[in-house]
Amino acid sequence: MNNKQVTGQTDEHIHWFSPNVGIHKEVVQPWEQLCQAANKQGFELTIASGFRSFDRQLSIWNRKFVGELTIKDIDNNHINIAQLSEKEIIRAILTFSALPGASRHHWGTDIDFYDKNLLKEQQSLMLEPWEYQAGGPFYSLSQWLKNNAKSFGFYFPYDVYRGGIAAEPWHLSYFPQAKLFEKNINHSLLQQCLSTVEISGKTSLIAMLDDIILRYIKNIGEIDNG
Repeated sequence: MNNKQVTGQTDEHIHWFSPNVGIHKEVVQPWEQLCQAANKQGFELTIASGFRSFDRQLSIWNRKFVGELTIKDIDNNHINIAQLSEKEIIRAILTFSALPGASRHHWGTDIDFYDKNLLKEQQSLMLEPWEYQAGGPFYSLSQWLKNNAKSFGFYFPYDVYRGGIAAEPWHLSYFPQAKLFEKNINHSLLQQCLSTVEISGKTSLIAMLDDIILRYIKNIGEIDNG
């Protein structure tokens, strides 16, 4: 493991299933085992998002910062950023989108999942909480994973809202590998990473790093959530 892997600036640690879908090489076997177990229960686990590079996360960040992409609040309402300060925009983005260099998707250990067979005809995946709650298309799959994912090393780091990142019931993490990456995330690494790129709100971001690390990066659930 090296700093480029931690911050998503290389994909040398990634196994690619397709040009757009990849996960950490050490996660392939446990993921496939989890998929096989789910399949026996009638589910077809599908990866909506696995590895995400630094550049892709940076693009998402910059487009949200200037209003090209929608920013939502904790209640899923659209936010008008016109009257917000830089720090307020940063906090609003971080509720649903990770800081470039600090996304768990950089590691390839974290997977946004769904079951394509549970979507109705012409229904598109939204990755919104209601889809995984009672009455939603993925509720039964979500409940099965809550009871069984831990047996394969997976858990839900964003099981509930803790004042930082919003709840993400679609987000699974492979704990044995993710915990190794978590240990390498720190102020110095992120400051160095952000200082060398064109990222919107850079000065405010670097000034807020300690709070961001505490509130949005380390503020997650435990392995028992799965």
